[in-house]
Amino acid sequence: MLKLIAEKREIFGKKLKTIRGQDKIPAVLYGRKIKNKSIFVPLKDFKKIWKDAGESTIIELTEKGNIKPLNVIINDIAFDPIKDEPIHIDFYAVEMDKLIKVKIPLVFSGVAPVVKESGGILVKVIHDLEIEALPKDLPHEINIDISKLKTFEDRIFVGDISLSKSVKIIAKEDEVIALAELPKEELVEEVKMSIEDIEVAKKGKEKKEGEDEEAETGSAAGERSK
Repeated sequence: MLKLIAEKREIFGKKLKTIRGQDKIPAVLYGRKIKNKSIFVPLKDFKKIWKDAGESTIIELTEKGNIKPLNVIINDIAFDPIKDEPIHIDFYAVEMDKLIKVKIPLVFSGVAPVVKESGGILVKVIHDLEIEALPKDLPHEINIDISKLKTFEDRIFVGDISLSKSVKIIAKEDEVIALAELPKEELVEEVKMSIEDIEVAKKGKEKKEGEDEEAETGSAAGERSK
């Protein structure tokens, strides 16, 4: 299990800028059976763990001066909008025997034939899925094989995902995850051709109606001459 050391935080507000410059990130720790705690964690250590664990892997968090570690997950991360560096973390203390709901990132793998051979554009409709499971059964990520997309009519649905029986996906099975679309140029060409087809069909219909009217007029004149 991944481990992280934390220390109690008694600095808040604008004073945190100084602490962030000391390779520390302010964080908050909370859970169903513990009181909210303000803490610091080492920036370097956290970034390494976050890269390995993501937001769904259990981390053993130990506060300095506290013998008993807590099992936590990364519940939320705030980023600096310019530097794109983490500036605040929410840790949630989990109970190992209780089900929890967590959003798991989707990782798209493989090559879609409709993209490679037909020039289609891959559209990722969903980027993560909420699941329910015991903490020990939480997947790090969910793999989506896009090689199933062979035509523009093909779709990958939530129901196509195969996970352990201990993991429940909180989404409708008919929800679309990925598909392929025609390039915009081809869409414009198709629309143009469709309009032209409509015009041709319209002119053909008008011509036929005109011929039918002439035939009816001729037939009526023939009847009167009798």
